[in-house]
Amino acid sequence: MPPKGSALSAHNLPGTVWYEANPAQKGLWVLDQVEQLRVTNLIPAVVEFKGPIDHGLMVSAVQRVLERHPALRSRFRLDIQHRRVEYRTDGEPGEVGFIDAKAEGWAAEELNRLVDVLCWTPFDLGSEPPVRAEVIRVDPATTLFVLTVHHIVCDGWSRSLLMAEIATVYRALADGSEPVLSAPPHPSEVITMIRADELDERLPDAAERLRGAPIEVKLPFRRDTDDTSLAGDTMAVQFDEDLTKALLTAAGEEGCTPFMTVVALLAGTLARTGDQRDFLFAFGWPGRGDPAIADAIGMFMNTVMIRVTLDDTTTWRELLRNARIGAMEAFIDGDVPLDAVTAAVRPERDVIWPPLSTVLVNMAEVPGDMEIAPGVVGRLQPLPSLHMKYDLGLFVRLNEESGRERLELSVDYTKALYDRDAVSDFLADLRRYALALSHSLEETVTDPSAAEVDLSTPEARTELVRSLWKEVLNNDDVADDVSFFDVGGDSLLLIVLVERLTQATGRVVKTMDLFRAGTVRGHAELLAAPAADAASGSAGSARDRLLGAARAGGQD
Repeated sequence: MPPKGSALSAHNLPGTVWYEANPAQKGLWVLDQVEQLRVTNLIPAVVEFKGPIDHGLMVSAVQRVLERHPALRSRFRLDIQHRRVEYRTDGEPGEVGFIDAKAEGWAAEELNRLVDVLCWTPFDLGSEPPVRAEVIRVDPATTLFVLTVHHIVCDGWSRSLLMAEIATVYRALADGSEPVLSAPPHPSEVITMIRADELDERLPDAAERLRGAPIEVKLPFRRDTDDTSLAGDTMAVQFDEDLTKALLTAAGEEGCTPFMTVVALLAGTLARTGDQRDFLFAFGWPGRGDPAIADAIGMFMNTVMIRVTLDDTTTWRELLRNARIGAMEAFIDGDVPLDAVTAAVRPERDVIWPPLSTVLVNMAEVPGDMEIAPGVVGRLQPLPSLHMKYDLGLFVRLNEESGRERLELSVDYTKALYDRDAVSDFLADLRRYALALSHSLEETVTDPSAAEVDLSTPEARTELVRSLWKEVLNNDDVADDVSFFDVGGDSLLLIVLVERLTQATGRVVKTMDLFRAGTVRGHAELLAAPAADAASGSAGSARDRLLGAARAGGQD
């Protein structure tokens, strides 16, 4: 939701808030009239609960949360004549639906289709609440909760707040008590952008920082295609604990956070595999610096641009410094509206999103588990499908579940533009150059290391595997056609070999594949194939239409 105090002028009328929109901003609203792009402005979440749930209480808890937040009761109108957007927050709240899938005879295929429809059917922002929710009893032990909110009234931070609040209300209702919740602020009262009178002073510096940077991020594995589909997919890789520690230790010498480290790694990988040396990456700034608005529900984030430059003499250490400086400058500009920056940097641009970069880098926004009763915990599930706003998004997460840190990188990508094997190779490149960054800070980024692994020929692959066998087994007498277990290997050493092969090549190597291949020659042949995935992501009349569409096999 456009925040008060932004580059837009806010006016409060009885029951209505409206904003005078400049031509750039108007275009963002018009985009929502295009069916394919409307889908990209949705924020869906699917949560699976295992264990006994009082479904009536769950529906009541969700309903109470949806009713109490003004942003979730909004209705919007685009006034083209006056170039402004009006919204009211006195509309009826969204209705929470309940389905007993087993009792009502929903087949598994129908249920999967239903979840997809609930996640991705666009809203009519003029007449419908910008949120929908459904509680689905799959079987006696499994419940799905599907929540979809339009991005115009919600950001990732707000979604996490909503999930936590629903769990709080459910627990209170289950105990027979009233939940204790703070009064939600009206979104028009939340200030996250600089005031209009400050914009003239701040905007020139913010625009100058980006001036001259190429808008396009050249991804060497991007297809040339006329396919305009925004359907997406996701892949992920997880760095092992030793590589994570080495990488973050090296980056920490230059004061880099994990996010800054990955920004440097992305720029270095693209520079090393292509000819671009100046990059703009988009980043979602949460806009929650004021503790007083930390629990406000609305769309308060701003998109800022991180610029990272290097040349053919830049070392990894220098690139880390450049990434840190670029990120800090972007954070400083976090309260300068993107539409104003874009208009200043590219006044001739087409009014379309994204305006300055096709690549997004963000910390992964993962809502916490929803514990609604002892032993009954809801966990976020992979979405049934994905629709892209950016060509490619790289998401960063520091996983500490094992007790030691493991850096996870996931890539959301547009399937029409990128082949899955090419994305897999890109993740392998990120891992490979993470090794270079962590162990060779003084190495020039764009010069291939003399020690860089060559996987281009059978001989090179065999030599690499043979050398790693000797290292892991502490045995120089290794034949190419002898079983790993016949020369001193065991299950523990096989796991060590998996880690060493993954570290050396950037490829995700599976233990079972190595077990089956068995020999030096067999393991070398595995490296000839593309890298495998480490993980993949993998009410009223409107509600009736959604349910009917799901059962009919399509959407209205």
